[in-house]
Amino acid sequence: QVQLVESGGGLVQAGGSLRLSCAASGRTFSSYAMGWFRQAPGKERESVAAINWSGGSTYYADSVKGRFTISRDNAKNTVYLQMNSLKPEDTAVYYCARDRGYGSSWTDKSRYDYWGQGTQVTVSS
Repeated sequence: QVQLVESGGGLVQAGGSLRLSCAASGRTFSSYAMGWFRQAPGKERESVAAINWSGGSTYYADSVKGRFTISRDNAKNTVYLQMNSLKPEDTAVYYCARDRGYGSSWTDKSRYDYWGQGTQVTVSS
């Protein structure tokens, strides 16, 4: 069983920064791509960013490109999401998830088999 635990959320003013962390249990973390998703109230969960097993390839939603950076430390079984220049529309619960490795696109939620409990990010204007 894999457990994913997010941390680092909070309240920040527009233009500020936060770094989210997602710590994974298990010895196979480095074998899997990982993704970050977010869900705002009343909206569907949407993809934010993803990273392949080695960290050599990253993917971003257009809405966060240039502001967010995904990275990972396989020695620490942790994936990060550095969020800069935050906007009120970035307010959401952020989730990390493990990519099973097959599906149509990194944005496809059905690719992901394990999910964390989420961490709240609130950006005030």
